[in-house]
Amino acid sequence: MEKSKYEQALSLYNCELDDEAVARQVNTLLKEHLEENNTQEVKKFLFNSVELTTLKTTDSEDSVLRFVEKVNKFDREYSELGHVATVCVYPNFAKICYECLENDHVEIACVSGSFPSSQTFLEVKIAETALAIKDGATEIDIVMPVGKFLAEDYEGVCDDISELKAICGDKSMKVILETGCLKTASNIKKASILAMYAGADYIKTSTGKLEPAATPEAAFVMCQAIKEYYEKTGIQVGFKPAGGMKTVEDALTYYTIVKEVLGEKWLTNKWLRLGTSSLANKLLSDILEKDIKFF
Repeated sequence: MEKSKYEQALSLYNCELDDEAVARQVNTLLKEHLEENNTQEVKKFLFNSVELTTLKTTDSEDSVLRFVEKVNKFDREYSELGHVATVCVYPNFAKICYECLENDHVEIACVSGSFPSSQTFLEVKIAETALAIKDGATEIDIVMPVGKFLAEDYEGVCDDISELKAICGDKSMKVILETGCLKTASNIKKASILAMYAGADYIKTSTGKLEPAATPEAAFVMCQAIKEYYEKTGIQVGFKPAGGMKTVEDALTYYTIVKEVLGEKWLTNKWLRLGTSSLANKLLSDILEKDIKFF
């Protein structure tokens, strides 16, 4: 049988990976390079790469307003430290962020497309995404249809992603792979390639709603895919680990992987984002060398 265009795209890359070999590579990389990145300068950069997030069932207009006000207040009180990269909310709160956020350099990201499962009609995903952008979202995070991927419906996966990218237009779109559900390095590599092929501006590890979430091994494979895709196409795609980051060392781990696999070109808060809120205070505490509970 003739290969589909999606299978042809995958055939350009080595997607047959050995999980144990990947784990050994990651272990060696971190053993050799992690400690050299444990500096104040790197921690400041990582704070500036944080996507401050509230995605709770209990979110309300009042709670999201308070959330945004903390970002505004931080700008006033700690202007020398810069700012977080993004605030990330549900689509129905995009308007509040747009109206109340004072720093034009902080992006407004909305999870869309039936987050976190991606299980609904494509028409619903399109409508939700369009409404979020109309209300002021400057970035959109969607979840790859994982069920379709595992069923090897690569056309369905790419159609979903490309349709939503068409709605986003010049607004950046992150595609969440939910790597914990993909299980293997080979699946993670294939999903990364397909997402980028279909139009992802960033690929992101996880929703943070399922375990396991981000892992260094998944990040390593995704960054390898980004590098190979860039070498073949000249298209630079960003990377966002999310979920499961609890310590400053976790953040340094992902920074080290990006630095060693992708290089300096990705070490800006445009191309590297951290999907975590709990780390913001911990990074600030390390930077300022005192206990900070601002966010």
